[in-house]
Amino acid sequence: MNESLDRGVVAYRQHHRTSFDERASCMRKAAAILDAECRELGRLMTLEMGKPIKAAVAEAEKCATACRYYADNAERFLANQPVDMEGGENWVAFQPIGVVLAIMPWNFPFWQVFRFAAPALMAGNVGVLKHASNVPQCALAIEDVFRRAGFTDGAFQTLLIGSEMVEEIIADPRVAAVTLTGSEGAGRSVASAAGRNLKKSVVELGGSDPFLVMPSADLDSAVSTAVMARMINNGQSCIAAKRFIIHEKIYDEFLKRFTAGVSAVRIGDPLDESTELGPLATSAIRDELDKQVKDSVAAGARLVVGGEKLARDGYFYAPTILTDIPPNAPAARDELFGPVASVFRAKDVTDAIGIANGTTFGLGASAWTRDQSERTQLIDEIESGLLFINGMVASDPRLPFGGVKNSGFGRELGEFGIREFVNIKSVRVMETERRKGAATE
Repeated sequence: MNESLDRGVVAYRQHHRTSFDERASCMRKAAAILDAECRELGRLMTLEMGKPIKAAVAEAEKCATACRYYADNAERFLANQPVDMEGGENWVAFQPIGVVLAIMPWNFPFWQVFRFAAPALMAGNVGVLKHASNVPQCALAIEDVFRRAGFTDGAFQTLLIGSEMVEEIIADPRVAAVTLTGSEGAGRSVASAAGRNLKKSVVELGGSDPFLVMPSADLDSAVSTAVMARMINNGQSCIAAKRFIIHEKIYDEFLKRFTAGVSAVRIGDPLDESTELGPLATSAIRDELDKQVKDSVAAGARLVVGGEKLARDGYFYAPTILTDIPPNAPAARDELFGPVASVFRAKDVTDAIGIANGTTFGLGASAWTRDQSERTQLIDEIESGLLFINGMVASDPRLPFGGVKNSGFGRELGEFGIREFVNIKSVRVMETERRKGAATE
C-alpha cells in the first residue's frame, strides 16, 4: 500500500502538469480499448458477478462513452470563470487536488469506476481503486486499460486490499479525498473517517426508488418499463425501481399486467444472450433477500408471485411481487437488492408522493403521467436526486448523479461531477498604485 501511494504522489506531480489535450488523447485511447474489447471485458464481468452478458457488454461500451464525454468537455467545464469586480483581474480557477481514493461496489464493476475515473483523471487528479473483493479481475483489467491508454505511470492504480485497511488509507496524508459507492453503513463509515481527517468525500449509497403511475399514463409503456426497471442487473442496482406506487383507478389492471410481465422474465445462464435475469452475486445477498421477503410476508404482505430461492446452479432468486405491504415490513422501509417488487396503492398524486417520500432514501424516482399539473407537482415535491418523467431512471455522463437523505451526498457525472474533486480557487490580481499612475502618464 505504501509503495502504491508513493507512486500515486509521484504520478500526480507529473500528471497534473499535462495539458487537457494530452489527457484527452489518452482518455480517447481508453475509450477505443473499451470498445474494441467490450465482449471480453463483458464476459469478465459476467463471470465474476453474474450480470447477463448483453448488459455486461453494454456496460463496457457505456464506459467508453463516458471517457469520450470528458475528453471532449473537461477543459470547458474547468475553464477559468471571470468575475465582474472592480480593480484588476478576477476569476475562479478549478485545480486538481491530488490522489483520490475510490471505493467501489461489484454490481456495475466497470461503470461505477469509470464514472469516477474519467472526470478525475481529466481534471488532473490521480486515482487509487479499492474495488469489491469479489471482482478482482475487473479491478485489474480497469487499471490495465488506463495503463495501455498511455496515462502517466501510476495515475490509476488498483489496490487488492480488504475493507479493514480503508480507514488507514483515508487518514494517510498522501490521500486528498475519497469517493464511495456502496451501502449506507459503508457510507457512514467512510464519510466519518473523511470528516475526522478533514478530507473531501462523495458518497453514493442505496436507494428504494419509487415508480409512480397515474391514470393518464401510457399504461403499456409504464408496465413494460416497470418490469425492466425492477429486473435490470438481476435487480441489483441502486437506481432500479423497487417500490411501485399505483393510482387506485388503474391499480388492478397495472398489477395484472405487471405480474404477467414479471412472470415471463427469462431466467438462465448469464452467458446466454437470451437471458434476462441471472443469479445474484453471492449466497449472502440471496439469503438476505429471501429473509426480507419472508419477514415482509410474516408482517402481513401478500405474496403475488415468486418468493423463493430457485433450485438451479448459482444464486438464483425467483422474480417476486409483494402487495398489501404494512409500513413496518422490510419491503416498505428497506432496500431490497434483488428481483423483488413492492406494489402500493395510492388514492391520488398527493398520496402517491407521500408514499414515495416515506423512506429514508432519496436517490432516483420515475413517475408516469401525461397531466401537466401532476408533472409539476411531482417535480416540485418528490425527494430524490434524479427524477425521470415517463421513463426509466438511468445514469448518463451528461447528467449529475447522486441522491439526498440517506442515499448520500455529492454528485458524480456531468459538469458538477468533475468539480467535486478540484480546488475551487478565487483569484484576484490587483493593480498596484504605482502601476495605475504609470498607466495615466
